[in-house]
Amino acid sequence: MSERPAIEDYAMIGDLHTAALVSQGGSIDWLCMPRFDSPSMFAAILDDDSAGTWLLAPEDPRAEATREYLPGTFVLRTVWTTASGAAEVIEFMPLHDRRANVVRRVRGLRGTVRFRERLRVRFDYGEVIPWVRQVPDRGGNALLATGGPDAVLVRGPKLTADDLSHTAVFDVAGGGTVDLVLTWFPSHREPPAPVDVDEELRRTTAWWADWAARSEPPSPYDREVQRSLLVLRALTHEDTGGIVAAATTSLPETEGGERNWDYRYVWLRDAALTIEVLMTHGYRAEAAEWRGWLLRAIAGDPSDVQIMYGLGGERRLMEYELPELAGHGGARPVRVGNAAYRQRQWDIFGEVMVALHGAREAGVAEGPFSWPLQRALLGFLEENWRQPDRGIWEIRGPEQHFVHSRAMVWAAFDRAARGVREFGLDGPAERWEALREEVRAEILAKGFDAERNTFVQHYGTGEVDASLLQLAQIGFVDADDPRMLGTVAAIEEDLMVDGLLLRYRTQSGVDGLAGEEHPFLACSFWLVEQYAGSGRLADATALMDRLLTFVNDVGLLSEEYDTAGARQMGNTPQALSHLTLVRAADAIDRAQKAGPASVPLVRGGSEGEQAAERASGG
Repeated sequence: MSERPAIEDYAMIGDLHTAALVSQGGSIDWLCMPRFDSPSMFAAILDDDSAGTWLLAPEDPRAEATREYLPGTFVLRTVWTTASGAAEVIEFMPLHDRRANVVRRVRGLRGTVRFRERLRVRFDYGEVIPWVRQVPDRGGNALLATGGPDAVLVRGPKLTADDLSHTAVFDVAGGGTVDLVLTWFPSHREPPAPVDVDEELRRTTAWWADWAARSEPPSPYDREVQRSLLVLRALTHEDTGGIVAAATTSLPETEGGERNWDYRYVWLRDAALTIEVLMTHGYRAEAAEWRGWLLRAIAGDPSDVQIMYGLGGERRLMEYELPELAGHGGARPVRVGNAAYRQRQWDIFGEVMVALHGAREAGVAEGPFSWPLQRALLGFLEENWRQPDRGIWEIRGPEQHFVHSRAMVWAAFDRAARGVREFGLDGPAERWEALREEVRAEILAKGFDAERNTFVQHYGTGEVDASLLQLAQIGFVDADDPRMLGTVAAIEEDLMVDGLLLRYRTQSGVDGLAGEEHPFLACSFWLVEQYAGSGRLADATALMDRLLTFVNDVGLLSEEYDTAGARQMGNTPQALSHLTLVRAADAIDRAQKAGPASVPLVRGGSEGEQAAERASGG
């Protein structure tokens, strides 16, 4: 099996319904149509070319490429330079044409460049070899591939059969243009009409640029923040409002390991955190759309609430393995679906309530069903929060009383009470405030190691967890509270590897999985935020600057980073990595503007309660 490009070698293009990954060598090695969670037609990133790929590159093996996105867009421009000339390839997925298209426009810049196209369509994660045939197409060339419910029509230079794939060779001279367009459609329908490439390129570029221009990211990280905001929008499904955690499945957290998961679904946690970030930068419409998705997805009995759903709110995300795929770099199994949808994770209630409270603060009006839904969730939480859960990291070991989950329960009751006090909503504020203080007291009694001066991962352990950094973010304690500073010291001592943070020590066996993993990028961005909030601005900027060296050439981040191998690991692009990047940049911006006496993050509870707690040391 030929070696696949590294994870960081891929750029993404998307149409707000799905996304394609394009390697630096010009191959599209991952594409699912028509949705992020549809079966793939190109899956070479998880195996080799036999799983499906679409190559477009100069024939000259010495050709050199540089690439970038057109400013503020997901339109990818690659400039190829050869001994005979130079040409650019513009790749994008049209936003306004409601069909599922991939456009690859080749334009000559100078001289003449000979390109090779090689197409190998394999539907259903590489399993289905389609029936492929030439078809008449209004005087042009078109190749039709059909397999089961799926069909694609590829227009452009004439493709000829070549060992279970199809190839074409064509020359592009300076000023010349050649368009290649792939269109997916249900196989029982007639092939769609051609795309107007000029018009769709203009409209798609204008839409992305207009969306990006609606926010003014903080300096000096404006470029990285804007790209991250664009990633979050690109991972948001236009029709449903669902936000996928990543565009891929089973890209490994560890080379050759088993920690390979399908992230093409909507986690309540990740989506809520994404909405918080988008609202911070003025994107209130997206918050309203996601709230609509939430109302539809979790409608019904609150006891049936799941931690994650499909893009349309689908509930059954059955996990199964694809043994026929060798996995990226040999990491197996390759999984589709995610069994974590059956897990109990109490933190999601806090993250949802924090996000919806933030929407109120941002001026997003409550709809007729929004607050009743929140009250129903809180009623269920009141009756059940004392049970253990699987925690933010979705462990597959025994359930525990995770401190992070407990703190998010605290946040849920806090935001609910504040909704009544600050916005005049109807609800039992006194009861929620009493529960909030009960949760706080329990955490301080059972989840804090006074001898070491640190919060712990879960009750009954001395282990720490990087998710504890969120305690200051939600206002459970101040960023500069001595207990928080002690927790940071313990996290730095136990979880820091080459200056970056692990999520937790896998050696403890808490997650029930074999093997180890690399530093988790979101956790390190959380540490930047914590440093900035507690007055360690120099440490915050130093760590931030280092983390930003890990983005690839077009500004994308995956889930983890292998410092020894200097490579990205895990599914990509990862929403959690990009949203925590934005939060970290915002925190540094706040700290720089505030000066030496940096303002702590906002806390929950009354000022009197906080002052009394600090005075008592509790």
